[in-house]
Amino acid sequence: MDSTQINKPFIEQRADPYVCRHTDGSYYFTASVPDYDRIVLRRANTLRGLQDAEEITVWKRHKRGKMSEHIWAPELHYLDGRWFLYFAAGRRKHIWKIRPYVLECMGQDPLHDRWVERGKIRRSNDDIYSFKAFSLDATVFEHRGEKYFVWAEKVSVGIQISNIYIARMESPVKLATAQVMLTTPDYDWERQDIWVNEAPAVIKKNGRIFLTYSASATGECYCMGMLSIGEDEDLLDPRAWKKERYPVLKSDASLGIYGPGHNSFTTLEDGTDVCVYHGRPYAKINGDPLYDPNRHARLMRVEWDEKGYPVFDYRNIVE
Repeated sequence: MDSTQINKPFIEQRADPYVCRHTDGSYYFTASVPDYDRIVLRRANTLRGLQDAEEITVWKRHKRGKMSEHIWAPELHYLDGRWFLYFAAGRRKHIWKIRPYVLECMGQDPLHDRWVERGKIRRSNDDIYSFKAFSLDATVFEHRGEKYFVWAEKVSVGIQISNIYIARMESPVKLATAQVMLTTPDYDWERQDIWVNEAPAVIKKNGRIFLTYSASATGECYCMGMLSIGEDEDLLDPRAWKKERYPVLKSDASLGIYGPGHNSFTTLEDGTDVCVYHGRPYAKINGDPLYDPNRHARLMRVEWDEKGYPVFDYRNIVE
């Protein structure tokens, strides 16, 4: 297969891509924009249709104070009959004071109806740690009638290591339980330049819940790891989660895809599972890779092996 077919971007200069397929079959797309200054949405009747769909800005950063810098990794979720946008943001005078925030849509059309700020996600009453330090990349998933919030946060004391935590939710804007750590950077491939686990994403299949995440710095070394747990087990028991020893997706120079990660999952119209991720077309970056604009959103069909685990292979293109 021609490598140009494999590494062709889905949507250019859109990092941290998130695709939501609504109950009516329509697709929504959001992502970080290079200026990190706003939240955008697209809608289409097909996944591929998102490429050429009109992009609408639904919210802009504040001029000062909270939510005024580094608007990162938005995710659109439909919970309890309402639309919510989860995202991370810093402050103009404290640009690395990143915390998770949420917007709620006042109607059923997230592209055109009014969005209201609901502030920072509220931790549970018995939790004294969550969101005290650099916190970002929140995702939400539902399982057996309960909603779960999963996010990355740096420990608030000592070496600033980014771990991934989970909590059950009381509502779309508040957690019901204290944080539980699911993974910390244990392996060498999670410790390249900086020690990072971030960007969780969930897919459920074959009696298991799979949680992918991204590791290391945001350049060529950025890659995807994976945890999983049986659907009947306690999701808040960290010992029940199995962590894969090696990354499930990493840079491939032969195909010209570098720093793959920060993915989400969706399905094609026929139900085929798809991984939506970002990656650059080159390895060498001038300056801080965080500000290089060419992390393009890309698509990959997810295949399943004989054990019922997902297989991530760049050759499994989405036609």
